[in-house]
Amino acid sequence: LNRTMVNVQSLIVEAALTGDTDAIKYAISLDPLTAAVCTLDQISAMTDEMFAAQQHWLPQFE
Repeated sequence: LNRTMVNVQSLIVEAALTGDTDAIKYAISLDPLTAAVCTLDQISAMTDEMFAAQQHWLPQFE
């Protein structure tokens, strides 16, 4: 479980530094709670909605 969370956090840091939206989607998909309640399509849609809603605060992901 610890390694899973380290992988999630590593992907999030990589994505924040590079602006890689796919890395964010992979990280969210690896989160155990999210993966337990959402399909991959739902995670992708949720992530796209988050980027659209928070675009002002996340300029590296434009």
